[in-house]
Amino acid sequence: MGVPAKEEGADPRVRMWEPVGRAVALLLGPYAEVVLHDPGTDRVLAVWNPFTSRGPGDPSALGELAALDPAARDVYGPYEKVLADGRRLSSVSAVLRDAHGEPAAVLCVNLDRTPLERAAAVLSAFGAPTVRRPEPLFEQDLSARVAEVVGGHVRATGRPAERMTRPDRLTVVARLDEAGVFAVRRVVPVVAEALRVSRSTVYDLLADVRATSERS
Repeated sequence: MGVPAKEEGADPRVRMWEPVGRAVALLLGPYAEVVLHDPGTDRVLAVWNPFTSRGPGDPSALGELAALDPAARDVYGPYEKVLADGRRLSSVSAVLRDAHGEPAAVLCVNLDRTPLERAAAVLSAFGAPTVRRPEPLFEQDLSARVAEVVGGHVRATGRPAERMTRPDRLTVVARLDEAGVFAVRRVVPVVAEALRVSRSTVYDLLADVRATSERS
């Protein structure tokens, strides 16, 4: 974990914040690095689960924090950082103040976004639109074609097939006729089953639809 050892005379800020650093690193490890900085010297005080070779005493590159105004907000981020190996991090920095309100340390949590981005890519691939269906094959599947039209009307009206009104069934049969379904042999029993009616009712509905079409 890269946890600094507790030694006699160690910086009291490290002794104070070590449990926090360890806890965060354990919770988010191995994907998070926790760094405690000294804003006065712009040096690293401690690192838990280091992502690089830097350690206590190395430059923090946070020198601007030494001039923080006591009234300024003390939590910054999440903001993006990039490692030399190309990994992108989401980082949050918190200024830890002493009893007098002065910045005593800065605690930074750097989260490696690589596993999250890989997981997002996998989920996106699963959710991607499927390829266009082969229409010639689908047109031969009468049950699927009829179910698509009937199901679409059910979803639009909220009424299942057995509770459809005659106008509902006329609308469905008209759509099926427009799709050329009735040009296929033996389709009437399939439509009758989907609409929960008899075959004779389907023939009656189809005749009504076509008569209306001829009059219009």
